[in-house]
Amino acid sequence: MKAVRIHTYGGPETLAYEDAPRPEPAADEVLIHIHAASVNPLDWKIRGGFGKDRFKHHLPLILGWDVAGTIAATGSQVEQFQTGDAVYGYTSLFRDGGYAEFIVAKTIEIALKPTSVDFIEAAAIPVAALTPWQALFDTAGLSANQRVLIHAASGGVGSLAVQLAKAKGAYVIGTASARNADFLRELGTDEIIDYQTTKFETAVQDVDVVFDTIGGDTQERSFGVLRKDGWLVSIVSPPSQETAAQYGVRSTMVGVQPNGIQLKEIAALVDSGKVKPYVETVLPLKEARQAHELSQSGRTRGKIILQMVDN
Repeated sequence: MKAVRIHTYGGPETLAYEDAPRPEPAADEVLIHIHAASVNPLDWKIRGGFGKDRFKHHLPLILGWDVAGTIAATGSQVEQFQTGDAVYGYTSLFRDGGYAEFIVAKTIEIALKPTSVDFIEAAAIPVAALTPWQALFDTAGLSANQRVLIHAASGGVGSLAVQLAKAKGAYVIGTASARNADFLRELGTDEIIDYQTTKFETAVQDVDVVFDTIGGDTQERSFGVLRKDGWLVSIVSPPSQETAAQYGVRSTMVGVQPNGIQLKEIAALVDSGKVKPYVETVLPLKEARQAHELSQSGRTRGKIILQMVDN
C-alpha cells in the first residue's frame, strides 16, 4: 500500500511518501480502507519527537490517527461491523496511523460514519469532537444553561466545542479574531470577544467552565473569570493547581482518548444538523509535507484533510 512515513524524527522534510506493508487485523480488529485522514497538531508534534519515550514507536512510523473509510476485512471476533461498512474513528497513538491506504483499528475506537457527510468531512470530526466532548462533558460536567468560555473558538477543535456546548444547551462565549466573528455567529456563539482588541478577562466573568486550547498567558488569565468551584480544562498544558486553589476553582489537563461509543453519539448530532465539521483544505496523501507546514502555520480555520489517491 502507499503510505506517508517518517524514518527519523524531525521537520516536515522527514515525511516520505512510499510503499509500506499492508497491515493485517487481529481477531478483535478491523482493517479499514482509508478514504480520508485528518491532519492534527499532534501529528507534527510526534513527527518532531514529542512523546517518543511514552509511545515507544518503532520507526518507520505512519502518522495520523483521525480517519474515515470503509471496512475491508474483519477479525474473527468482530461482530458489530461488517465488510463494506462506512466508519470513522480516532485510533490508538501506540500503533501506526492513517496517512496510508489501510489501517487496523480496534472496534472500540470506531463508529459508523454519519450518513449526512462524506468521508472527507467525516475524517475531520473524531479528534476535533472527542477532545471537547471529553473535556467539557466528561471532565467539567458542562450542562444546560451553564456558561462556558472557549478560547480559539474558530479553530478546528474550538468550532466543534462551540457546537457541542450549544447542543447541550450551554451559553457559549468565544474568543477569536474579528475576521472570524461571522463564522462564530453561524455556529451559534452567544458572545464573541475579539482577543486582538479586548482582554477577555475584562469582558467576561462568572463562567462555569473555561476550555483552554492555547495555554501560557491565556491560561493564567482565565482563572480569574471562573465562578467559585468552576472548571478550567486545558488540552495543551497542565494548569497550575496552586493558582486554581487560590481562586477556589478546579483545573486539569485532558488528553483525548479513542471512544467509539461517544463517536456514535456525535454521529447522531451530526446527522441531526446540530454539529457540522468545517474543512478548509484537502490535499492528496503525497502532499502530507505541505499539509504539515500549513497546520504548523497556525493560520487555518477549519480542518486539513489528506485524501487517498484512489478515493
